[in-house]
Amino acid sequence: MAANNLESTNQPMIADVIGNFLAAPPAGTPPELLESFSLMLRNGGSGLPPHLFQEVVDQAPVAVSVTDRKANILYANHAFERLTGYDRREAVGKNESLLSNKTTPESVYQNLWQTISASAHWSGVLVNRRKDGSEYLAELDIAPVLDREGRVSHYLGMHRDITEVDRLQRENGYQKELFQSVLNAAPVVVALLDTQQRVILENQEYQRLKSDLGGEPFAVFRRALEEQAELSLSVACELGRPFRNQEVRLDQAGGAGPRWFSCSGAWVCGFNDAVSAYFSEDNQAQPCLLLLANEITARKREVERARLQHLRAVLAEQQLAEGMREALAAAVFQLQGPLNVIEAATRMLDSGGGDPASLRGMLSEILNSGRKTLETMQAVLPETVVEAQNSVNLNEILHEVIQLVTERLLVNGIVIDWRPEAVVPAVSGVGKQLRGLFKYLMDNAIRALEGSRSNAREIRILTCEEDGLVMVEIQDNGPGIPREEQIKVFEPFYSAWRHGEKGAGMGLALAREIANRHGGGLTVDPDFEDGCRVRVELPGRGSGL
Repeated sequence: MAANNLESTNQPMIADVIGNFLAAPPAGTPPELLESFSLMLRNGGSGLPPHLFQEVVDQAPVAVSVTDRKANILYANHAFERLTGYDRREAVGKNESLLSNKTTPESVYQNLWQTISASAHWSGVLVNRRKDGSEYLAELDIAPVLDREGRVSHYLGMHRDITEVDRLQRENGYQKELFQSVLNAAPVVVALLDTQQRVILENQEYQRLKSDLGGEPFAVFRRALEEQAELSLSVACELGRPFRNQEVRLDQAGGAGPRWFSCSGAWVCGFNDAVSAYFSEDNQAQPCLLLLANEITARKREVERARLQHLRAVLAEQQLAEGMREALAAAVFQLQGPLNVIEAATRMLDSGGGDPASLRGMLSEILNSGRKTLETMQAVLPETVVEAQNSVNLNEILHEVIQLVTERLLVNGIVIDWRPEAVVPAVSGVGKQLRGLFKYLMDNAIRALEGSRSNAREIRILTCEEDGLVMVEIQDNGPGIPREEQIKVFEPFYSAWRHGEKGAGMGLALAREIANRHGGGLTVDPDFEDGCRVRVELPGRGSGL
């Protein structure tokens, strides 16, 4: 009965407390709290009878309590009973501390009292305990209510159980951290990209590669897949077609060497977070690309090492054959002159020159012998084998040539400044011949530097794409080729070197022939004064040139 009387007595007081609170809410009071009580009181409470106001507050879906300045409970609604397990008749007259679980840090309570004692709103989380001893997390809002003199007269509290929400949030955070840890532990590059090709998820391997490349790895992978594997990601997306184990090569500037990756991709459904999708049965957005790139550089280098040994033998044989062709072609050219003279002398005798018959017979014999020799020399010229053209990566060809001449570079103290474009268009050609072309150019650059007195010996190699052409520049800081000899160096059997083996050509005639055979060209830059710069231009595959 005493409790009922207290409750009845408190009805006008509660209306006044909440009305005073709404009239002058403290700074920082959440808008939701103000809205909730405004709905309870409708027109500020002034037009509501006390018993009707009591019903509105009692039926509110959030736990409401009013305490005095010492936190003794003066009023609690039904939601408070349901949440705490305490009947309001038990709670009224008790201190709010009956809900404390004693595990909330003391510093939290100190902050709470310092805030509300200063007439400010406090919002936070406490660990509370129900009547049955079970724990729950309470999200609490406490607002001081001021009297007409501006002093704190009461405290108005609202709290709700956020135990399950907090559990779900922490579980979601744990799952996210676990997923990220698994991603970071994976020894492959992983990235998830949306339809605008923006990275929305990445692992540490992707971040490391971004640092190595100095830019977004996906842009490089996309171009490499298009150029080297002829795979269009936009088409694959439209068809929903995955791809697996597509090997691509990425070249880096400096001496780091190329890196190889085996790329796989799958299209996964994105999440549609638009508000308008709330009532939609299908909340899936446009597909996202899950890209996996496994670095296979170590394995490829082992394969390349064995392949290079084979290439050294093949290239040596090829260069020997090409050298024979150049030497024999020059010999044939030189032999043609005397034979022409002998043939002319024979014609003079036939026209009545008066020479004895014996001289005529001797000249005829020399002529016949010379022709047989000429036919024999022409017969031993190595035939040029016609090979099928394939898709060739010039960065790869150049890197192989650099490896083939590495020993000579080290012996002569020559530094290679390797500046390839990360991905260059493939060219249609014969890899063996193109390899020989660049080997001739590298050999000439090395020979130029062998006679150089400079302590800083350098060969710079640059690859790039210009208007459908793949450009390769090889320049050295040696003595260069005199301008008057820059045309002669392309003649067979001609050498501009003042040192080395006598009679050896430069191979530039054969190099230009190979470039021309592939629809391109080879030139010496006449304006380059700090050594020699040779430029090779080859049409990219599909350029139509």
